[in-house]
Parts: sequence; C-alpha cells; structure tokens
Amino acid sequence: MTGPGKNHPDVAHPFEAVDGAATPLTPEEKTGLIPSWVTFRHELNEVEQTNIAGGTLWASRQQRRELLDEDFLRELHKRMLGEVWTWAGNYRTTERNIGIPAWEIATALRSLFDDARLWIKDKVFEADELAVRFHHRLVAIHPFPNGNGRHARLMADLLVMHLGRPRFTWGCASLLEAGKIRARYVAALRQADGHDITALLAFARS
Repeated sequence: MTGPGKNHPDVAHPFEAVDGAATPLTPEEKTGLIPSWVTFRHELNEVEQTNIAGGTLWASRQQRRELLDEDFLRELHKRMLGEVWTWAGNYRTTERNIGIPAWEIATALRSLFDDARLWIKDKVFEADELAVRFHHRLVAIHPFPNGNGRHARLMADLLVMHLGRPRFTWGCASLLEAGKIRARYVAALRQADGHDITALLAFARS
C-alpha cells in the first residue's frame, strides 16, 4: 500500500480551518465550487463546515447501513461536501503527490473493506486500533479530489462507534492550539506510514 507521502495536505479539520483564512482563492482552487459568492479561504471553510455538519448528522442516522461498502463511502463524502463541490462523492481521476494511482482506487478500497471485515470477524485488533488502521489506510488511498482527511476521520468515528466505543476526539482542537494540533496529526500520519500506529492511535483519543 502506497502511503500518503511526506506532506499530508488534505487533513482539514476544525484545527486547520484557520490556516490562510484571509487568503483569496485562486481560479484553480475554485474549480468545481458551487457557491459562486465564495471568494476567500475563510468563506470556503465556513460553507464546508456547515455542509460537513449536515453530513455528520446524516451519518449518525445510518445505524443500520453497511459501513464497509463502496456505495456508503461515496455517499458519505457527497453528503459532507456535495453542497459545496460538484465533484463530491466522485473518485479523483488525476494523479496527486499523495495517494495511490487513480486507476487503483476502487480495487484498493475493496481490499481495505475486505481486510476490515476480516479484522472484525477474527478480532485481530481492539476496536480503537482497528478503526485507526482503517483511517490511515483510507487516507493513504486518497480516493477523492479533496476532503479525504475529514472523510476518513468520520469513517473511523462511525466504525469505532459501530464496534461499541465512543467517537474519537482527534486532538480536541481549539483555535489557539490549531497549529500544534495539526502538526501532531501530520507527524502521527507520517509515523503510521512507517508502520508504527502508536502516535496516531494516541492522537485519535487525545
């Protein structure tokens, strides 16, 4: 499995929403943007967070849905970002500096789902570790054009709750601590790229 690489730029979360907030969006960054009035980064952060809140509420009502399913994975992404981006819920078709080749995405996801089902069936890992490993693998695949970090964290939350544990806290960020929390998260992802899940597991419950 190809890891996310050195930079993990797509790990947006409340603790990252302050980054470059006053920066105007470039024409390239606005490609596929639905609300035409959005001009600045802070405006994009706001509309995305509103959409994600709605997606999270929708997800909380899907208790009987199969989580380890490609249709659910894609629908969740669309529910989280579909009011903001035209491409929400669709796999990326271009190569990035992180993630696996685009043509391998569907196969890699099926492999991840199969592995996770086996982990659950055979009780290979405790619930927290299972969900965090799933999260890291999903981030590494990087299936969507953007929003992969947020989507993978919510998928891990849903999975760990399905296994009877509380939702992860992912650093409990405040605006004052945003930079430090983000740095911890990125460092934990890099450590997990090296097959050491310890820091990411601790971060998820911090």
